[in-house]
Amino acid sequence: MPGFRRRASQVAMADAVLRTIRSAGRLVAEAGTGTGKTFAYLVPALLEGGKVIISTGTKTLQDQLFERDLPMVRDALAVPLTLALLKGRANYICLHHLERTSREGRLPSREDARHLPKIVAFAHASERGDRAGLADVPENASIWPLVTSTRENCLGSNCAFFRECFVMKARKEALDADVVVVNHHLFFADVMLRDEGVSELLPACDTVILDEAHQLPDTATLFFGEQATSGQVADLARDAEAALRGAARDMPELGDAPGELQPAAKRLRLALGEGTGKMPREAALAQRDVVDALDALCAAADRAAASLAVVADRSEDLATLAARADDLAARLARWRHASDEAGEAFVRWVDLTPYAFLLHASPLSVARVFRRQVESSARAWIFTSATLAVAGDFRLYTTTLGLDDAKTGTWPSPFDYARQALLYLPRDLPAPGAPGHTDALVDAMLPVLRASGGRAFLLFTTLRALNRARERIAEAFAREGLDFPVLVQGDGSKTELLERFRRLGNAVLLGSASFWEGVDVAGDALSVVVIDKLPFAPPDDPLLAARLQKLEEDGGNAFRDWQLPQAAISLKQGAGRLIRTETDRGVLVIGDPRLVEKSYGKTLWRSLPPMRRTRELADVAAFFAAGD
Repeated sequence: MPGFRRRASQVAMADAVLRTIRSAGRLVAEAGTGTGKTFAYLVPALLEGGKVIISTGTKTLQDQLFERDLPMVRDALAVPLTLALLKGRANYICLHHLERTSREGRLPSREDARHLPKIVAFAHASERGDRAGLADVPENASIWPLVTSTRENCLGSNCAFFRECFVMKARKEALDADVVVVNHHLFFADVMLRDEGVSELLPACDTVILDEAHQLPDTATLFFGEQATSGQVADLARDAEAALRGAARDMPELGDAPGELQPAAKRLRLALGEGTGKMPREAALAQRDVVDALDALCAAADRAAASLAVVADRSEDLATLAARADDLAARLARWRHASDEAGEAFVRWVDLTPYAFLLHASPLSVARVFRRQVESSARAWIFTSATLAVAGDFRLYTTTLGLDDAKTGTWPSPFDYARQALLYLPRDLPAPGAPGHTDALVDAMLPVLRASGGRAFLLFTTLRALNRARERIAEAFAREGLDFPVLVQGDGSKTELLERFRRLGNAVLLGSASFWEGVDVAGDALSVVVIDKLPFAPPDDPLLAARLQKLEEDGGNAFRDWQLPQAAISLKQGAGRLIRTETDRGVLVIGDPRLVEKSYGKTLWRSLPPMRRTRELADVAAFFAAGD
């Protein structure tokens, strides 16, 4: 492997992983950037043998593991292991839905009509049916939901294409393989829903490795909870109307009930108001219009379920649709009436986007239900990420997931941060809540960008601040005669923006939460990372507010025990974008005076890698001059 270096921290982590596998124990392992944690868990896992499931946070890392890292380690060790990649069913072409969509010819757009023949040809020629192999059709094309399946609309063994099904082929490969790579969404969807094939893998599995494990609390909250969304309503209405047209032409009146779903969903979205963001259930239901609209949607779902039940025995599609409508009606009713399962406490809230709503029922805690999964049988569990602890303290993470008896370990980055990086806090910035904060930060960054020659990420905690920074930078660059290309989140996909950023070599990229993690720009293209404010979670988040209240009721301190350590971990995530290799150099800028003015600031900067700190712009200029 070109450029490989022996690293003591990597070997030490691999040794800890090996001991955990042999004892069927649990290990929470924080490995700093550059430790080489992927090899640190792959080598002992492959040497020790047995069936291994590796779950990652993103499909990108999933593909990297399967296509590059795993084959490399397997071949180096000369172990005769078989590998499999298993994705969620929405990643595979569904032959049943493809055939139905081709036959009916009702497509959302002309563009989709051009995409359909390409998908048909790909399905006939492909061995795996993984849509990632069809680059000609964009990932966000509106045709994909029409030619892939979901848990709700899959016909299972009753499907005419069951023997040729790409999902079933992928599951069979995974069952037969020694090492299976999945992602967290697939892993949790299966653990909860017994849907995606992982539940068949787990009984024979000796080791579960969860990489990018800092994402697990949020993923577990999503899947251990329940949602009813306007998107689910729209999909059900579309599929039901299409199925009734084909299989119940003699009973046209049945189409009236599914036809009521979309107008009812639109009425509820309008009743919830023009704003976007999160709202507690109690606040939503305090409005009479919302109660009436939600009751109307519940009634429409009940009528759709009853209509579909009348003809459910005519086709597998109609039987599946009747069950989907019944399930949607039940979820809407549970949210409306706050019906909790025995022994579990849920927080109900609404998430509003400009045109949609999501009704969430989220568990107040995931610790008990997740611990139950971990303890269900004797196998090793490895949780690893670069950001799991605050100064070596893992309590927030282990308590959240019910891993109180897990062994923990921290293996620091081998990078020389004192030489490679500088932490800069500009003087005289206003408080982060002040109206002029973003403008002042942009102004303070102009000389830094001039010294670095662009090559910067500016990361913002809110979209409002990002949009204001975009305006201010355009004005400032024009005034100062700076011609660095400016890339802004939303102007293209994340992948496209990062490719352009790397290619340009002197660009300034403005991003928010999605650029705080999982972004790897090594080399000279990135030399400055700016974080506008300390990343404390918004206090108006209904789920967070309920969890903090429960923590206080149990005798804890919400700020000390949750908000501060969570902010430290998030800050470490954002800062981790800066130094990716042993030759990288860069400046981390934090635009929040609380880092030095508040007593808790010390906890935050001590959680960062050991960079030299300064408040002097001259030190920043000297740092870049020394690297030229």
